[in-house]
Amino acid sequence: MGRAQKTRHLRTEVDGVDLFYREAGHADAPGVLLLHGQPCSSYYFRHVIGPLSDVAHVIAPDLPGFGFTEAPGDYPYTFEAMARTIDALTRKIGMERFFLYVHDFGAPVAYYLALAQPDRVLGLIIQNGNAHEEGLGSDWIPNKAYWADPTPENRAKLPEWLNFEGVRHTYVGDIPDRLVPLFAPEGWHLDWERMSRPGLVEIQFRIFADYGSYVARFPEISSYHRGHQPRALMLWGRHDPYFEIEEILAYARELDRLDMHIYDAAHLLLETHPRECVSLMREFILEA
Repeated sequence: MGRAQKTRHLRTEVDGVDLFYREAGHADAPGVLLLHGQPCSSYYFRHVIGPLSDVAHVIAPDLPGFGFTEAPGDYPYTFEAMARTIDALTRKIGMERFFLYVHDFGAPVAYYLALAQPDRVLGLIIQNGNAHEEGLGSDWIPNKAYWADPTPENRAKLPEWLNFEGVRHTYVGDIPDRLVPLFAPEGWHLDWERMSRPGLVEIQFRIFADYGSYVARFPEISSYHRGHQPRALMLWGRHDPYFEIEEILAYARELDRLDMHIYDAAHLLLETHPRECVSLMREFILEA
């Protein structure tokens, strides 16, 4: 076991994208690809990158449309395109195999990579990332209606969430009052600062609109789970306002090697439980 390293904050051009990413660890260690969700960025992983760096080569990119990554005007902003960009990053830095962090909007990117090249995947770290219909409750009905028929009328029926209050809700919305003081407000303020730049809200909507194509791939993901049986570690905040708790058992039915840890926590688990998660992630990586 080596010594933990300082996190490096880097930029590189891949797939026509000026991509920002955080990196720590040695290149010959097992790879860990940390993929954030919406409305976050690689900043979400700030508490875990360094502590993982003595057992892994850790990469946390800002996905196109998020954080400090800048994509060209004609970038498609689909999850498939994002996966292509992240794939290009891994190849540029020489990361041949990796653990995938499956979280929120990072989940579609992770599964595009896993389904395309399953032999590169050392394991899955599943943290409030949905991949089954069981996880999509009644609140998703308007979203599904829009994906099936993306008319202005159906768009108008969607809730307003691409605003400051929507960003804050991702952190502390619809959770027990006892948990709210555990969240530092800098997170949602920084996320909104990046999202409120000209044109970014519409880009975020385009990314959301493509989530329907990811939902359509759920049967393929189930087949991947059952057929390849990747090692998996689940870290789940049980007070998730977006994904139903039944999602946990959907994963458990398909994955034989699934170590499950359910916390009295929210959707953004690493904001409140980074030490607990780092300990389990280190153990999971070392067992590879």
